[in-house]
Amino acid sequence: MSKLKISVVLLFCLFACKPRNKQKNSKFTVVTTTTMITDLLQNIGGEAIEVKGIMGPGVDPHLYKASEGDVAKLTQADLIVYNGLHLEGKLVDVFEKMNQIGRETVALGGLLTEKQIINSEAFVSAHDPHIWFSIDNWKKITKELIVFLSKLNPQNKAVYQKNGAKYIEHLNALQQEVKTKVEELPKENRILVTAHDAFSYFGKEFNFEVLGLQGLSTTTEAGVRDVQRLSNLIIQREIKAIFVESSVPQRTVKALQASVESKGKEVKIGGELFSDALGNTNEETGNYIGMFRYNVNTIVNALK
Repeated sequence: MSKLKISVVLLFCLFACKPRNKQKNSKFTVVTTTTMITDLLQNIGGEAIEVKGIMGPGVDPHLYKASEGDVAKLTQADLIVYNGLHLEGKLVDVFEKMNQIGRETVALGGLLTEKQIINSEAFVSAHDPHIWFSIDNWKKITKELIVFLSKLNPQNKAVYQKNGAKYIEHLNALQQEVKTKVEELPKENRILVTAHDAFSYFGKEFNFEVLGLQGLSTTTEAGVRDVQRLSNLIIQREIKAIFVESSVPQRTVKALQASVESKGKEVKIGGELFSDALGNTNEETGNYIGMFRYNVNTIVNALK
């Protein structure tokens, strides 16, 4: 048995048999994984629910391992919401244990149809897990969560429906704003080179060619051949900028930049994008809409 599985079993034994100390008038409690999901549940639930996110700003969900405190939160939750599609690959055993003790869980990837998910044989689940980078997907997930929450916690149904409808209006406005911004960029310049392959949904929805130095998961490492291949392509296609990510070490992208420079050409670091996690809660990038707007402005302005 691996060290990870042993730790999960030990933590499970510590908390699984403890009673949930829910006060009679306490709020419906939802525990979430990524910051994007935390933000989504806060928008739908508002004051009607208590949302507890286990991952903070800048945290890489591909590498995240459950702490003792996380397991305590999960075992006390009324609902656990996670991305699924193996984004939180090191938490799979934990979610299975939560199901075994009767905790209600929902994976957002399971709320989408096969047509809405990008297939990838290069990832463990054979699907690209970065589903939030499609605004269409995020709207569909919002609608499905409204229904799910309303059935699970019917006394707050009106709140979920009202808040959810308002949030979808905001997502519609964001989608139009992004389309308008992208139109500033000539089609031949719409080539997005990033640290890892997190932006394929964005590329599909807004007509960008997306090239990641690492694969779909940050658990993979970019090799010398990857750097050489991509640096040659940058030179051939005359790509103006490449991008680092807030939740991924910058060394691979800087190595790519150095490789281009070693061949007598230049490519700039166009800025830092937010991929697998939001920014700090007190900043523009601390919510999904602000993060998406910031990313698009950064990309378009750097590639003009």
